[in-house]
Amino acid sequence: MKYKETIPTAGLQSFIHSFWELTGEANDRQWERIFPDGCPGVVVNMGASCPTDSGALVMDQGRTYVVGSAKNFKESFVEERTHLVGVCLKPGAFSHFFTYADQREIADKTVLLERSNSLKTALLHKEPYSYLNRFFLERLSPQDGFLQTVLNDIQQAGAVVRVGELAKRNHVTIRQLERYFSRYVGMTPKEYINIVRFQRALQALQQPERKSLSEIAFLSGYYDQAHLTNEVKRLTGNNPSEF
Repeated sequence: MKYKETIPTAGLQSFIHSFWELTGEANDRQWERIFPDGCPGVVVNMGASCPTDSGALVMDQGRTYVVGSAKNFKESFVEERTHLVGVCLKPGAFSHFFTYADQREIADKTVLLERSNSLKTALLHKEPYSYLNRFFLERLSPQDGFLQTVLNDIQQAGAVVRVGELAKRNHVTIRQLERYFSRYVGMTPKEYINIVRFQRALQALQQPERKSLSEIAFLSGYYDQAHLTNEVKRLTGNNPSEF
């Protein structure tokens, strides 16, 4: 399996993490596990039919799909004819490019996008990254900065912050904050904080010279090593020792 990422043009970097491409190789025939990171996305299937969402959906060749922000791990099947091109959006960025009533409706799901909003596979074959940059720049609709301020607040706090404190610092009620996250992020503030904390721990677990589990738990904001172990198992299906 080959996988590569490309950074978008400067005007999109506040909204898009990366453009990516995945192609299968001769000996591939396995389920690839994807861990939750709070990021929605868009995927175009350029190759053979591709089972995803742990088998709940098959992506058809030539079609564009919306990937809701994930709160749980899921798997996609990769084989020799697999060829996917995707866009990893930043949390809360989906509404800058597409209109959906509530991101929570598509959380943990992959949904077929109507053709009027889909990417053109012919242009993706011809000039993938210049086309992706043009496509998303033309759709970009900047909104108020409230959500980004809150997301930055969570990152700066190292995901060690209570929802009540977060709401107070940003001058809204907890209920208002929860509605905002449901609509634009696809999960509650607490769920998002848990994902950010998990991702911090996952990065630490994947370091070549990693710290002890108790140190990682402390630095990532978990109560103790047992709490870290339970969260890693719940969100990846693996024990921390397997990383």
